[in-house]
Amino acid sequence: MDLFSSSWAALRAAVAGLGDEDFARPSGCAGWLVRDLVCHLVIDAQDVLITLATPADTEPTRDAATYWEVGAAPDGQDPLDALTVRLAAAYGEPWLLTFHLDDVGSAAGRAAALADPSARVGTRGQVLTVGDYLSAYVLEWTLHHLDLGAHLPHAPGPPAEGLAAARALLERIGGTPYPPSFSDEDALLVGTGRRAPTAAEAGALGAAGVSVPLVLG
Repeated sequence: MDLFSSSWAALRAAVAGLGDEDFARPSGCAGWLVRDLVCHLVIDAQDVLITLATPADTEPTRDAATYWEVGAAPDGQDPLDALTVRLAAAYGEPWLLTFHLDDVGSAAGRAAALADPSARVGTRGQVLTVGDYLSAYVLEWTLHHLDLGAHLPHAPGPPAEGLAAARALLERIGGTPYPPSFSDEDALLVGTGRRAPTAAEAGALGAAGVSVPLVLG
């Protein structure tokens, strides 16, 4: 619960510190500008609020690792991705986006802090405990925090504890730990295909039996 709060607060603070010109820069999400990524974060915050308000009374069917579906790399044809780009453009001024993220994002943060981690919630046709659901989102927030700063070197990065937790979860999803020589950030970037491995990294991954990338959805 604390990691969810700290990683989400850090990501929202990084967005709040951007200049207007930063919103037109590319993000680490292929095909998305920073403004598109921020719009996606608004939608994510809405999803958190919806899920926390959707109690379930059956046994959990997923945990923080199995919440994620591992699939193929996006081909740019997903209608939801295209909708996000259109929604982001409709905001017009960056301050409208940051205002909406602060408004909805703050509410999502408060709802998470008030939630019972042992309670069960439903999302995407599955049931998780609140604790597992919020733990899954630590990975989401951390990856998108890295995406936010991919072409903005002045933007502060995600907190170290969030990077470590996200790496550990990604290793659970993939079933194999990344080589110790990988920093947490490099493990996340290479592991999810956000950056191609160097020759040395590819050799270390091969020796450790790690397959990359894991495309999460």
